[in-house]
Formats: sequence, structure tokens, C-alpha cells
Amino acid sequence: MIAVTINFNSIVKLTDDQFYQLCRENPDVKFERNAKGEIIVMPPTGGETGNYNLEIATDFGIWNRQTKLGICFDSSTCFKLPSGANRSPDVSWIEKSRWDALTLEQKQKFPPIAPDFVLELMSPTDSLKDTQDKMQEYMNNQVKLGWLINRKTRRVEIYREGQEKEVLESPTELSGEDVLPGFVLNLKTLWQ
Repeated sequence: MIAVTINFNSIVKLTDDQFYQLCRENPDVKFERNAKGEIIVMPPTGGETGNYNLEIATDFGIWNRQTKLGICFDSSTCFKLPSGANRSPDVSWIEKSRWDALTLEQKQKFPPIAPDFVLELMSPTDSLKDTQDKMQEYMNNQVKLGWLINRKTRRVEIYREGQEKEVLESPTELSGEDVLPGFVLNLKTLWQ
């Protein structure tokens, strides 16, 4: 199953509240929305990808609990990006003072903020081009650091704000650099 993009714009352009309500009324369906207002129906992940997503998110959660530098989010969290797109990275993180600047209502709905960090783990059904486009969209919307991990090719694409992407072949670990100080993600188990 692959993601399906639906364009309702000639019929209705959903407001932010309407899109939020659509998601709430259909909790078993994962929706995203691109900057053009098109609705993207995301397929569920398989067991293997879901397990790797959890393992990676756990590493982030442990690091964040120890450093208390920000807030971590899982793949169920949808963010309203400055472009108007609504996106749900597999793992994301926001520096604490930026998160604290949001109102309670903004935190409870789809937070109108771009994460400082995003990670996308390719599923077997994901399109590389679509996922790369999504990563570029994050970077165009003030994300500082992004990792696109492709287990199938053992390749990692690193996206940094204002820079060209860097491609690594079978790296054993990734550094959070100055965005995630002290964080190191061990990738050895992903390549098994």
C-alpha cells in the first residue's frame, strides 16, 4: 500500500480546523496535507518498520529525558508548518523554549511550529522521491536538521538548514550535532 494524494481544492479548501476535525473523525486513518492543501492518506507501517521506529524513538526519548533540552514526538504527531502543510515525521524534536512559547490550545491541536529536528525512516512501500521531497519541505520550513534513513539501501541522507544534503553509505552512528547536543544514534542494529 502506498500513500495516496487527493486534491479536493476545486470542491472545498479545508480550513485548519476542518482538517483537524477530519483527522479526529477518522482516527484509524493517518492524514497529512501538503502546502497546496492536497490531502495525503498515509498507509500504516508494517511490523518491522514499526519496531525500528519505536527503537529509534526510544533512544531519542531517553536522551531527551536525561538532557531535558526539549520535547520529543512520535509519528502520530502532526505539525502545521509555516507553508501551511501538515506533516507527521516519524520522530521529531523541538527545543524546550520554542515549545513553551506555544499556547495550550496550540499544543493540544496540530502545533503551528516546525520541529528543530525530524527523522523519516523509509518503509518498503515509501517512494524515495516523495520522501526526499518531504525532507526538503521540512528544510524549507525552518527545520534545522533532518535524517532520512533508508534501510534497504543502507543509506542516510542528512539535511541541514541552509546546506546541501549529505549522503552517507552504511554509517554506524549519527551525531545530533549542535541541534541535539550529545545525542548519538547507533545504526548498527538497523543494518542487520
